[in-house]
Amino acid sequence: MVGASGSVTLPGTAALTQAGRLATLSWEVLRAIFKRPFQFREWIQQCWFFASVTILPTALVAIPFGAVIALQLGSLTTQIGAQSFTGAASALAIVQQAAPLITALLVAGAGGSAVCADIGARKIREEIDAMEVLGVNPIQRIVVPRVLAAIVVSVLLNGLVSVVGVLGGYFFNVVLQGGTPGAYLASFNALAQVPDLWISEIKAFLYGFVAGVVAAFRGLNPSGGPKGVGDAVNQAVVITFLLLFLINVVLTAVYLKVVPPKAL
Repeated sequence: MVGASGSVTLPGTAALTQAGRLATLSWEVLRAIFKRPFQFREWIQQCWFFASVTILPTALVAIPFGAVIALQLGSLTTQIGAQSFTGAASALAIVQQAAPLITALLVAGAGGSAVCADIGARKIREEIDAMEVLGVNPIQRIVVPRVLAAIVVSVLLNGLVSVVGVLGGYFFNVVLQGGTPGAYLASFNALAQVPDLWISEIKAFLYGFVAGVVAAFRGLNPSGGPKGVGDAVNQAVVITFLLLFLINVVLTAVYLKVVPPKAL
């Protein structure tokens, strides 16, 4: 394709350019984290904001997720005669897969969209440009506290979702499907191991970082005007979701290769 200026534009070049700019912003955020002064008050405020908009929805979403996983696995294990492993299968599925994804989706959907809208509004009002003229680094002043807040809240919420999801799965399996409480807990203790929790927290950490960086990136690059900010918010959520599922596949594959399963 030939652009308006006469230059040849290859298909996918724009996508590669955006990916490169996103990677550059990620590197700038990592560098700015260790620079001083650190915006401690802004970070605390953003942590409280992320927590206030995500705690209740995350807990409410974790209950049906745990219930669906427990009911489906309970039905499957009953068909193959392995009811005693229902607890381990459902709990590990919740801790390793469901909890980090639920946390990240809520953090990106509720908190990340608000961050993108806030930064985008500052951008179209030329506040970001004014900060650069005054010698203030907008990455360090605005982006870093929000990315760190997304990371911290994601890691903390991941533990909450794990507990709520496992308890919900326990309730639905024992009460609705007539499972044995002792067998549910015993199978979990027999197959679960500490690396299962570590990979869950690592996923939550990376998911929070990606959600924060993508939200900031789209907020710093709106297409123009209020409509552009709205489009940037939608794009930030969609891009974050796609990246989260891609990262989840990679981390899960690496984890299953590196960490051997616990022997019975």
